[in-house]
Amino acid sequence: MRMRKKKNLIPRMERCAALLVSDPYSLPGKWRSLKPDARELRVELGCGKGRFTAETAKGEPDVLFIAVEMVPDAMVVAMERCAAEGLKNVFFVDANADQLPSFFQPGEVDRIYINFCDPWPSKRHAKRRLTHGNFLRLYRRVLKLGGQIHFKTDNAPLFEFSVEEIPQFGFTLSEVTRDLHANGPVGVMTDYEAKFHALGTPINRLVATMTEWTEPPVEEQKETVEAEAAEDAAGEVSGAR
Repeated sequence: MRMRKKKNLIPRMERCAALLVSDPYSLPGKWRSLKPDARELRVELGCGKGRFTAETAKGEPDVLFIAVEMVPDAMVVAMERCAAEGLKNVFFVDANADQLPSFFQPGEVDRIYINFCDPWPSKRHAKRRLTHGNFLRLYRRVLKLGGQIHFKTDNAPLFEFSVEEIPQFGFTLSEVTRDLHANGPVGVMTDYEAKFHALGTPINRLVATMTEWTEPPVEEQKETVEAEAAEDAAGEVSGAR
């Protein structure tokens, strides 16, 4: 569902200008200058309205948080939340996830959060999923060895896809659960998560830790791509019946 346009978006963005990084391309290797005493640098992909962003940053004031969001109408709400809390350890970037290697140096990021991203359910759109191998390769270019991806979704097919996909790109899975809040709320929720948890929708979560990994030979990658293409074609045919 498309987000309704916010009234007075530009002046609202201007009032939160101190939290917006206008030129992230100039900051590879320099992000910690925003908070020199930060013990970690974490990136959130798709912060939405910022409930998770604000509460997590408030709870860990010694961590530098960079929230990446490409929908200004959502980001302005997140920025206002953080500004209202007086947070000095969270900053925002208006961009897509595929730009991460242009923003950060190799090994500069300690953790990446992916919360309730678009599931892109059609097989022909699989490469757009933020847990697809194409994105995992990008994350490897900015995460430190031993760095982590924390992933949550209410979409069961996307989660099962991710459980299979992520380990193929040099990540070890842990804390894998298909009902995170079964025994009561766990951790900080997003607005979306709180809404669907209240409706009884199970929340899936995993942690992926980056390990040493060697990219497979081009020949093997080609075979994999061809196999995926054949599977997609079969899916299109069966789905049309």
